Amino acid sequence: MRREYPTAPMVAVGAVIVDGGRVLLVRRGTEPLKDHWSLPGGALELGESLTEGVVREVREETGLIVQPAELIELLDRIHRDGDRIRYHYVIADYLCRVTGGALGAATDAAEVRWVSPPEWSSHSALRIDPITARVIDQGWRRAAKLWPATQKEAL
Repeated sequence: MRREYPTAPMVAVGAVIVDGGRVLLVRRGTEPLKDHWSLPGGALELGESLTEGVVREVREETGLIVQPAELIELLDRIHRDGDRIRYHYVIADYLCRVTGGALGAATDAAEVRWVSPPEWSSHSALRIDPITARVIDQGWRRAAKLWPATQKEAL
């Protein structure tokens, strides 16, 4: 199925990866939202479960191996071009923790970096979509309950 001007919504996954008081972001190298900072993730492949897709997409974009913990949010991302739908994704964003790998940008990620809470806020110099910032905040709060030690460095 075509990603641009599709005939039906595409299912995608994203990962809020919390480690050492930071969250991992990627700078998108392709549309939609090219050059914006976002969560690692992408389209689900046929026959792949949501959590398998999260693990694969994170590994492909960042080189890291993650373990998904729980679903943070299921949301629509619809980008319009006048009356036409240019992109339509239904995205399942998961809270994840790192279990291995080596960090490095790959596939459609132009850059990867760990960011602290002030860097993803609405006043940040990074180009982060407000919906992405909201999902990061939700994941950050949930991680504090599941893994309190992961955020001690940020406090």
